[in-house]
Amino acid sequence: MIIYLTLVVILLPILGGAIIPFTKFKKKRTMYYFIEALVTINSVLVFFLLFSRPTDSLTVMQFTGDLSISFKVDGLSMVFSGLVAFLWPFATMYAFEYMQQEKHKKIFFMFYTMTYGVTLGIALANNIITLYFFYELLTLVTVSLVMHTLTKEAIAKSRTYLYYSLGGAAFAFIGVIFIVIYGEGNFQFGGVMSSAQTAGVNDNLLLLIYVFSFLGFGVKAAICPFNSWLPEAGVAPTPVTALLHAVAVVKSGAFATMRLTFYCFNFEIVKGTWAQDILLLLVIFTIVYGCSRAVKETHLKRRLAYSTISNLSYILFGVLIMTPLGLLGALAHMVVHAFVKISAFFCAGSIIHKTEKNYIHQMNGLGRKMPITFTIFTISGLALMGLPGLSGFISKWYLAEAAVQSLNPLAYVGIGAILISALLTAIYMINITVRAFCYKPEPDMVNATDPNWLMILPLVIFTIIIIAMGLHSQPFIDFLKTVVGITTQGGL
Repeated sequence: MIIYLTLVVILLPILGGAIIPFTKFKKKRTMYYFIEALVTINSVLVFFLLFSRPTDSLTVMQFTGDLSISFKVDGLSMVFSGLVAFLWPFATMYAFEYMQQEKHKKIFFMFYTMTYGVTLGIALANNIITLYFFYELLTLVTVSLVMHTLTKEAIAKSRTYLYYSLGGAAFAFIGVIFIVIYGEGNFQFGGVMSSAQTAGVNDNLLLLIYVFSFLGFGVKAAICPFNSWLPEAGVAPTPVTALLHAVAVVKSGAFATMRLTFYCFNFEIVKGTWAQDILLLLVIFTIVYGCSRAVKETHLKRRLAYSTISNLSYILFGVLIMTPLGLLGALAHMVVHAFVKISAFFCAGSIIHKTEKNYIHQMNGLGRKMPITFTIFTISGLALMGLPGLSGFISKWYLAEAAVQSLNPLAYVGIGAILISALLTAIYMINITVRAFCYKPEPDMVNATDPNWLMILPLVIFTIIIIAMGLHSQPFIDFLKTVVGITTQGGL
């Protein structure tokens, strides 16, 4: 019976969010209580599901043959769904304060809450059809969040996001069709497309389909040259951009590439081919490109967006090493980056919310007026650099170790790109800290203060986790090793 929870945790936020605009709340606070209770209860159910770890799957709808909507809790889904379930209640709490002065709050929280369920649909998908269905649905629910303010700029940027997402989905769909025709059922580590199934298919065609599929799913992970939508999506309210850049959309793209590489295609066939080399070159370029653009960028949220572009390709780099240790590094960075980047974006949102300042040169002296916010921002920046003792160092270490053990010359180049990225990250993050604490405050910032507890509490909790994961990472890494070990034996 526990397996039915996989459907419950997906539908509860979707249906609960859908009724928000049609429910008459006596007070705005009552609506907030309802939404927070909804997402918190759902997160509790998710963790109960993960700790129970049912071994069977749940097929909700069977179309024909292997075409079905099906869910299962395996090692990979445990990591992604657990990450989403932990972060969402805190992100929602933060959004209550941030959205105080915004219009159309019911519509906003409807799509914001529904996105939670849709993301869990991706995390718990048991086959490529189910994953693709929720992957497309994610675009539809989040495009409304990007255009929430309904300004001309927001509408234009949301179109860019929509066009890129639909274009990427079209390329990914080529692989979906191929996997359905030549695959054997649900996700399994090592791929559902065996050599016997693809015996009559030209090897180069198979590799070309893999490249198209990887790039298609990689659009949401902002791989070059399909990444311009991500900085432009920063026009959305900060609670949206934090989820877009740290949890829901971009991590769904990275997660889909993991499923594609390790659970659909036989990665041992792709490994060592021109397909792996081309994609490795693209992600290595993206790592350096994103950091370089972040150094140049003067808008705070856009700087963080370019940083996200770079760090997402760390995850893709781990995937493309195509070893269990590479997958471990990719999973580690997916989790680490989620906490670090949502913390940095929430700090940026706090600054914008309290001061209405958006540009780096306007941060002068604000650290003295908003000490908690900028201290947390500094810790996030140091973690993003990979400073030993903080969580960012751990994931980068395992990515570098996987690259060395792969004996792939391009993977060695990737290590160099990560080192360059660390240097550039220090420049574009610490520059903000220096301005905030070492410069004199602007006259119009005399009354600036840290935000209230609704915005500060999530930041404090995320910071504690960032430090704890850095100082005592072994339980976290042991868990990921167990996940990789379990998946190599066929999954949970």
